[in-house]
Amino acid sequence: MERAKAILQRDRKKRLEAGHPWVFAGEINRVEGEAAPGDLVDLVTHQGRYLATGYWNPSSQITVRVISHKPVEAMDEAFFRERFRQCGQHRNRFVQGHDCRLVYGEADFLPGLIVDRFGGVLVVQLLTLGMDVRRDAIVAALVDVFKPQGIYERSDVSVRELEGIEQRTGVLYGECPRIVEITENGLHMEVDIVEGQKTGYFFDQRENRASIAPLMLGWGSRSGIELKPADSVMTGGSAQSDDTGTLATLTEEKLVPVNSNGKVVTFPYWDGATVLECFAHTGSFTLHACKYGAKKVTCLDVSEHAIETARSNVVRNGFEDRVEFVVDDAFDYLRRQVKGIEERTDRAAAKADTSKKMGDAGRKWDVVILDPPAFTKSRNAIEGAVRGYKDINLHGMKLVNEGGYLVTASCSYHMRPELFLETIQAAAIDAGKTLRLIEWRAAGKDHPQIVGVNEGHYLKFGIFEVRSR
Repeated sequence: MERAKAILQRDRKKRLEAGHPWVFAGEINRVEGEAAPGDLVDLVTHQGRYLATGYWNPSSQITVRVISHKPVEAMDEAFFRERFRQCGQHRNRFVQGHDCRLVYGEADFLPGLIVDRFGGVLVVQLLTLGMDVRRDAIVAALVDVFKPQGIYERSDVSVRELEGIEQRTGVLYGECPRIVEITENGLHMEVDIVEGQKTGYFFDQRENRASIAPLMLGWGSRSGIELKPADSVMTGGSAQSDDTGTLATLTEEKLVPVNSNGKVVTFPYWDGATVLECFAHTGSFTLHACKYGAKKVTCLDVSEHAIETARSNVVRNGFEDRVEFVVDDAFDYLRRQVKGIEERTDRAAAKADTSKKMGDAGRKWDVVILDPPAFTKSRNAIEGAVRGYKDINLHGMKLVNEGGYLVTASCSYHMRPELFLETIQAAAIDAGKTLRLIEWRAAGKDHPQIVGVNEGHYLKFGIFEVRSR
């Protein structure tokens, strides 16, 4: 039987020809032939010229999602096997390590399908009806290509309801332990595939987390610590008293760290940064900060469950002596710290009632990291999202020590890159700060982007040096 055809409107925008994989209901003039929801249809111009093949769902505003610009016989097991092999080849070439996003929807020419690999377990999201009706073929192809220990479904996302299908979770294949260990940039982390956000972990920031390495060292001089020749800290031909034996080891080297009093500094992280990570989730930035030499890290999240996971990850990597954990709302915490700084400044200038006891707030850090969840999921909520991003960035940069760094991100698609930069700049103006952009990044290489598909350009990540005006 001949496949149904979706005839496109004459006056539509030529987004499909530019490579965009979505066709909205208003772009379709009519459908010729019989097609059940989820079936493949051919997309043709009003003149009958073939453009692409995609799967059809009349219940969705995105009525057709393109899978190929060449005719495809069927979305069967063989089809998925070939696409999965291509996904694997891309990750093998560009991704360091085993754990990563294996399938990234439209950008891997499999719209509506997400697959993350955590150790031996694959976690899948079937976001659309067209993928949902092919669950068995997808599972069989994943098993054949990637040989997982188990496959777990996390299709507990509201977008499925827009497709006319219910949310669902559960084991699809094999054995799926709830807690799985992964490795990222040499760090060991646990992932809760059942209760963790989205599929359990956010791989898209892998390279961005590694990019903070240069920020973590070079701070010892602010405390008056200098590297000096070992001979210069010897007294009468013998080393200074050192019960730990650390000094004896250090004097074997050419240079040793010495404080302003001429004493050898034995703390191994004397040159490290103090770091605040807000919206920490599983503490991934905290772990990277410690790996790269941070002196002390404050790891903050509003979720007790998230902080417990972060705590486990910190212990797993042996960093517990350098991390403090805070369960609090990031907005409230940042505001309290800024207010504390203002109170201390007023006291120093004799502008405040010194009879009142000072609070504990008023800290600053060398590096402040802001990695919040999306503040808007729709175009209508952009104004509120801008206020939210301005607020946290304004307070965050006020808490950065002079010449330190603000690391800030947005995963809201509707917060376009230029708008995000404008919002950060507006915050800097109000805070009386001058920012130098050090690095501007997007999602990692396991999250490729199709040029012309703006929806895939969702993650913005910037590193800014912060100076007072």
